[in-house]
Amino acid sequence: MIANQRALFEIPTDVAYFNCAYMGPLPKASREAGERGTAVKARPWLLTPNDFFADSETARGLFAGLIGARGEDIAIVPAASYGIAVAAANIPIPAGKRAVILADQFPSNVYAWRERALADGGEVVTVARPTDDDWTAAVLAALDDRVAVVALPHCHWTDGGLLDLVVIGEKARAVGAALVLDATQSLGAMPLDVAKVRPDYLVAATYKWLLGPYAFGFLYVAPHRQDGRPLEHGWITRGGAEDFSGLVAYRDDFQPGARRFDMGERANFAATPVAIESLKLITAWGIGNVQATLGARTADIAARAAKLGLSSAPPERRAGHFLGLRFPGGVPADLPAKLAAERIFVSVRGPAMRVTPHLYNTDADVDRLFDVLKKAV
Repeated sequence: MIANQRALFEIPTDVAYFNCAYMGPLPKASREAGERGTAVKARPWLLTPNDFFADSETARGLFAGLIGARGEDIAIVPAASYGIAVAAANIPIPAGKRAVILADQFPSNVYAWRERALADGGEVVTVARPTDDDWTAAVLAALDDRVAVVALPHCHWTDGGLLDLVVIGEKARAVGAALVLDATQSLGAMPLDVAKVRPDYLVAATYKWLLGPYAFGFLYVAPHRQDGRPLEHGWITRGGAEDFSGLVAYRDDFQPGARRFDMGERANFAATPVAIESLKLITAWGIGNVQATLGARTADIAARAAKLGLSSAPPERRAGHFLGLRFPGGVPADLPAKLAAERIFVSVRGPAMRVTPHLYNTDADVDRLFDVLKKAV
């Protein structure tokens, strides 16, 4: 269990922020790193060619360490949608084949598959929301030899419904389907080992549970996919890019590993240092420790909510860092505004009110949340 970390953040004492699934706040050290990085752009004469590579490699390595990968396996991307677009560009869905997604899945891992299936003559099949919250069983039932790709999260973005990606990955490989994951709502707060799950592609934006900058993320590309087609053809992804004087000696070879999939201008001198500091902090905490601590917090909130007649997915079928509270008659339309008026911040997605705490939340924050909920139900 990790002690309260509120001192590392700039959250006023009168703010109870239970909305990390919406936007994770930057730690103080990360903001300061971003300010130092921005200052670099004000003095560009101090930049050297190595500066276009060094921080990117550090960030790549830190992210790889969180998922049990190699730095070679990681591309730097601007958004989850970019990473999914890379996957969709390299996985055909021909006539007679299908992509499998979840009901109410986040759009960034939906639209690309609809477009690819439309272009290729395949189809997209949506797994209905299970009444027993067992997403794993529902997905497994949808996997057969017609499936070209199964595109999933680790937990559902509306209420934290959990998927067993190891079991799903095994079934996907057995039927010859690729596994593509958007882990934006889990990485940083829930362990994931790519050696066990074996995804073809895995993307995570950093602005939520990785406590990093907006418009920045990472894409894991499995070794057998690293000779695929990138979305862009920028100078920095080609062989010999370190030699600025030789860039017009155009080359057909790429930088090794997944670097060919890097976004253009990946050497972002403001955002990359922010990501590095946040990744260092999460690494120091240990994702397993983060999960245990947040799991205890959400379990307490769920137990207190149950006494008010509110329900949620059972613990074994939801992510520990994520709680979707369900109200008997639906979430009251005015409840988020009432909470915000008391400087208590949550969000409503689909059928649930998301309560997504982090290590900065305190017992007093939880008490304030329930002071309002008791009046609302």
